[in-house]
Amino acid sequence: MSKPYYDAADLRKFGNITDWSKELGEKFFDYYAKVFEEGALTAREKSLIALAVAHTEQCPYCIDAYTKDGLERGITKEEMMEAVHVGAAIKSGATLVHGVQMMNKVNKLEM
Repeated sequence: MSKPYYDAADLRKFGNITDWSKELGEKFFDYYAKVFEEGALTAREKSLIALAVAHTEQCPYCIDAYTKDGLERGITKEEMMEAVHVGAAIKSGATLVHGVQMMNKVNKLEM
């Protein structure tokens, strides 16, 4: 059996992106840290949003990271699953609304 493409150990290497581009990597991590500071949204709320987005983006590293982060912040498994369903509903709605573009094109071509 072959090794899976995604390796959970790689998540711990994320900080290494600064090795090959120090300035840009540091700017990203500064921005990332700033985004997740308490503000109008709590860190808990931001973690739940991040978990939902991680699923819509299908990033296994982010799913692992924000599942763990959410549990540490007291987010329940029911809240996590509800957030995943919210993300899924938005993702599927965004896909379906593009059907209007197809319908417009068909209508234009049939004229």
